[in-house]
Amino acid sequence: MSLSQRMQANNARIDVICASAPVVPVLTLENAEQALGVCTALVRGGLTVLEITLRSEYGLKAIKQLKMALPEAIIGAGTVLTPKQYDACVEAGADFIVSPGSTAQLLQHGSQSDVPLLPGIASVSEAMEAMVFGYRRFKLFPASIVGGTDFLKSIGGPISELKFCPTGGIKPTNAVDYLALPNVMCVGGTWLTPAALVQQEDWRAIEVLARNAVALGTP
Repeated sequence: MSLSQRMQANNARIDVICASAPVVPVLTLENAEQALGVCTALVRGGLTVLEITLRSEYGLKAIKQLKMALPEAIIGAGTVLTPKQYDACVEAGADFIVSPGSTAQLLQHGSQSDVPLLPGIASVSEAMEAMVFGYRRFKLFPASIVGGTDFLKSIGGPISELKFCPTGGIKPTNAVDYLALPNVMCVGGTWLTPAALVQQEDWRAIEVLARNAVALGTP
């Protein structure tokens, strides 16, 4: 497969993943019990795409665990900063990779992998740099700080082929505004797992939050 064909396939794969649910929970998991409780509740609530960040030491183990425990879920690895981390996540079974920003090394590495990368960008220039490698799908981060919906509307004119998953500062109160834009595939959210509910192991309440998030994507 040529580089161009691989990137077309990877962009298409990201489209399928992001079309699976309007909100992608961004999760930092600390242990096996927490990972299973939280993620089972989210999947039962209809959010089948999960981003497991590498912000905790359990991140990689959580990806392996969830791939086995929740085969119906699409498990992504988030906060991936280096090619070495990328490879470790692929080995753990991640279905896709997400980075908060992008470097030439990471973009190059992702362009050579069959596991797609959703690179983070915060400006038009960064998006154009990534386009050189064949990327057309991006994480806008931190969305609320770099311009939010105004940024997305502005970039949609000159470069309409790009699609985004805005993350950072997204809440139930503004998610609908993002999801209404033609160049937004889905949004990333951290509000679905409040610390108090996780601490209390109130999985039912988290399932309800997930169902409410799914409803955000209903016209």
